[in-house]
Amino acid sequence: MTDKTVSLVIHGGAGPLAGGDYSREVAHMRGLVEAGRDRLGAGAAALDVVVETIVALEASGLYVAGRGASPNSQGLHELDASLMDGPTRRAGAVAALVGYASPISVARAVMEKTPHVILAGDGAAAFAGRQGMETIADPAAWFTNARLDAAKTASELAVGTVGCLALDQSGALAAGTSTGGVFGKLPGRVGDSPIPGAGVWADDAVAVSCTGTGEMFIRAAVAAQVAHRVKFGRETLAAAAAAALAEVAALRGEGGLIALTARGELVMPYNSAGMKRAALYPDGRIVSAVF
Repeated sequence: MTDKTVSLVIHGGAGPLAGGDYSREVAHMRGLVEAGRDRLGAGAAALDVVVETIVALEASGLYVAGRGASPNSQGLHELDASLMDGPTRRAGAVAALVGYASPISVARAVMEKTPHVILAGDGAAAFAGRQGMETIADPAAWFTNARLDAAKTASELAVGTVGCLALDQSGALAAGTSTGGVFGKLPGRVGDSPIPGAGVWADDAVAVSCTGTGEMFIRAAVAAQVAHRVKFGRETLAAAAAAALAEVAALRGEGGLIALTARGELVMPYNSAGMKRAALYPDGRIVSAVF
């Protein structure tokens, strides 16, 4: 590897419905990886590329995040997101955010413009308003409720999350995660996605973004666990990710994760039926798949 090695990994959520047609998502994810590759190749910072990619994932309406988020038990869309900058360990997050189009953009503002890590509920919305963030004028028309009808038909919860990891030319890592949570969740429910250490992590060596049964990912501290197994336990990235997901499975949860090291190693494991995922490998190869 050289100091010019770049890599990008994204996921569009674990737990796709068996037999579903995800060709649009596969093509969309590949396009985002290609765009990220070009940005990183031109010298863009990992943090910027992560935010740009997740903004596009949120705006697409194809995933259970952003426009595709599922409503809670009262029909309200409460959105969560988090962002972490590897070199500085800075983090920003929002939870149960209502009325704003891009939770990851608000999370970045929390990181850069406040002394805090997480803002939630009305406080997060008020902050987003003061920052001039894009509002959702007509929620009924704006949200696509991605995969919700299929999930109801299959008697399964519509779950999903999007995430992105990037390694830039300077060797810096960044990670972000965004979600609409699970369909029918209790108002105020917060999963792992906006919690650094659970649903997102980035330090000088490893970046991680998770998707799946959020409560179990919190209880297993999956994102930080993977990074610490590699950094302090000297485990391989693949072994660390497998061990963390095994803990989730032992807690009767399922899902997946994406992980990337500062050397350009990456893994995209899952213990669910599938996981929407795509990656740019350091050798320039691009993959995009679901099952």
